[in-house]
Parts: sequence; C-alpha cells; structure tokens
Amino acid sequence: MDPFMQAAIDQALKSLSEGGIPIGSVLVRDGQLIAEGHNQRVQKLNPILHGEMDCLLKAGRIGSYRDTVIYSTLMPCYMCAGTIVQFNIPKVIVGESRTFAGAREFMESHGVEVIDLDLPECIQMMENFIEAKPELWNEDIGEL
Repeated sequence: MDPFMQAAIDQALKSLSEGGIPIGSVLVRDGQLIAEGHNQRVQKLNPILHGEMDCLLKAGRIGSYRDTVIYSTLMPCYMCAGTIVQFNIPKVIVGESRTFAGAREFMESHGVEVIDLDLPECIQMMENFIEAKPELWNEDIGEL
C-alpha cells in the first residue's frame, strides 16, 4: 500500500474513533508529507471541515500548490474539488468513489489528474459507516 494513502486511511480511522465521518486526506510535495487531516464536521460542528479542507487548513500558507498531490480516502465533493482547482493542485489520488461519486469530472475538466485506486478497505469503511449512521452520512453529502 502506498504510504501516503495509508496515512489518509489512518486519518479516516482517527475521525471515526472521534465519532466523526471516516474520511482522511494528506498533502504531499516531492515525496514528503506536508499535512494530514480528517473530516471534522461532527467533532468541531463545522460544516466545511471535510477531510481535504482540514488537511489544507493544517498545511497553512505554503505558497504554490502546483507541485503537490492530495490523497483522499473518498472522491472529493464539489466544495473540496473547487478548492483543489482554485489552488491548482495538479493531482488527486483517491481510495474509492463507489460509495460517493464526487466531483471527478469537474476536477478533470479543469486539468486535474484524478486516480481512483478503488481500494476494498476504503469501500468497506464507508459502506460500514453509511449503514451504521445513514442520517449523519446524508447530512454530510447534503441529502437531508
């Protein structure tokens, strides 16, 4: 397993252990981990703290993002995808998109390379969560 995707999965599990939604993300530059984050909508009562947003918040001001890669356990939503496009992050590597299709086409239409690893562990983690807490999942994706 790619160590950066494993770090994103570890972040997702951290969120789950805190009572949150199991989505994790890491930002990488030149093979070095810059920041990691996880969905904290529940924990911090903040509707925009998705995994990617928390990761970018923790990265802080790093200047250009043009030479970075963001990893996420789940395909980014339109909010997170918009931030990825706005910051000119050229590459997104995701654990899966079966449980949530996200905004792949949007990112690709703006020149972002999207790689979907379709990892069974990411799929199972989200399926288990969605089954256990459908109301929280529907809130997260705006389907309430």
